[in-house]
Amino acid sequence: MSLVLGLLAWLVFAAACALLSRRPRPGDPFIGLLYQLVRVYAWVRHKLEVRGVTDDPRHNGGMDGGGLIIVCNHTAGIDPSLVQAACEFEIRWMMAKDMMIEQFEWAWEWLAIIPVDRNSNRDTSAAREAIRHVLAGGVVGVFPEGRIENPPRMLLPFKAGVGLLVLKTGAPVLPVWIDGTPIAARAWGSLFLTSRSRVTFGPVMRFAKGGGSAEITASIQRWFEEASGWAVAPGNEG
Repeated sequence: MSLVLGLLAWLVFAAACALLSRRPRPGDPFIGLLYQLVRVYAWVRHKLEVRGVTDDPRHNGGMDGGGLIIVCNHTAGIDPSLVQAACEFEIRWMMAKDMMIEQFEWAWEWLAIIPVDRNSNRDTSAAREAIRHVLAGGVVGVFPEGRIENPPRMLLPFKAGVGLLVLKTGAPVLPVWIDGTPIAARAWGSLFLTSRSRVTFGPVMRFAKGGGSAEITASIQRWFEEASGWAVAPGNEG
């Protein structure tokens, strides 16, 4: 029962973030009200502190309005909601397929979640869909560690797939460092806890054509190491 309730709560909040993250439309106070409630949840329940520029970089700083890749470290199940609450543009998240319970398939489709089979190196459907979305001018959110950091406050080696996504799309990267989220036994358990969470938006990163995906991945991970000061847990990249 706790599993279902936790997942349901996550779905409700994620749905609100996904659908209400757009700037409130004129003449639609309901949309604007719900978006503010989403933000109130993050600020009151998790004392969210936001650092760095959160304006849509696709329309700021000379960018041409193309796609964008948001790269985050992964500390808790609440991470996508906190990052989305800090942004007024919609982020389409990539999520581990084994965390997506079949009974809620309709919800995953409604939220346009991109399912990732983290147990297979042959399934390229997630990468293809993410590439299509970015090339169409959308924003994709990625957690290249592949799972929640354990032990806390220690980065996991980034998967090389994030570098491949950057290489294939040529899109800039907006790194977001997350810290201070609640520690829970289950990913969705963080929804029911309080915290003093922080999200730090780094400078937009651009990579020249001709580089390799491994080099891009390593460069992105270095930013997180420097921003957080955390050690990297030993493990295999892939």
